[in-house]
Amino acid sequence: MKKPYIKKYCKISKFSVFIVDGAYIREFIDEEFTNFGQHFRFKFIPKNEFWIDKQNSKDESKYYIGHLLVENRLMSQGKSYDYALEQADKKERLERIKSKHLTKLLKRFNTKKKIIGKVHKKLIKNLSGKIKIWIVHGYIVRSIFFVDFTEGGHGNVYDFIPHDEVWIDDELDKKEINFVIVHELHERYLMSKGLEYDLAHHKSSNLEYYCRHNKKELKKILQRESRRN
Repeated sequence: MKKPYIKKYCKISKFSVFIVDGAYIREFIDEEFTNFGQHFRFKFIPKNEFWIDKQNSKDESKYYIGHLLVENRLMSQGKSYDYALEQADKKERLERIKSKHLTKLLKRFNTKKKIIGKVHKKLIKNLSGKIKIWIVHGYIVRSIFFVDFTEGGHGNVYDFIPHDEVWIDDELDKKEINFVIVHELHERYLMSKGLEYDLAHHKSSNLEYYCRHNKKELKKILQRESRRN
């Protein structure tokens, strides 16, 4: 198989589901590709294929496939992406709630403070100062707090993230972590200065893209964004 394909995962209805190299896609095709996608959201994906980024921790493919079936069906009928996403999210949340693992987790960790303690996986000490940068269990975040959490986030966007923290999804490829940290720190800084999320996200995506293609400058930019947060 040629990049970005890694392997065929399954066939469902008329769709072939492939595990793909998301890091490759984000660097060379579209940096907005996240955990999964289908043709009507990303035109570079063939019509009869679903793409799922390779996963490093818990396999969430069954949730993503259910989501993609709803999203693809509605967008093929001419519905907007925002509407299709909303309906697909509802479907995905319902499926996640059925998880026995999640039920046990909620019984054991029954307060937000306890859940956040469980969400935390590893503190990135060399980049953490006033702002703590945590690798987190993305599966738990998506299942309990926000089903569309992907790559990273911070408290100026998500009210479930403590204000002095940045969260990085543990499903992210290790070689991409610093690019996403740059994005999240820059976005957090811009929003703290009064920029609306959409504009801050756009500017941060541009900076992330620049870093992905100018890797020699990544360290300097990362240090700058760390200092001013």
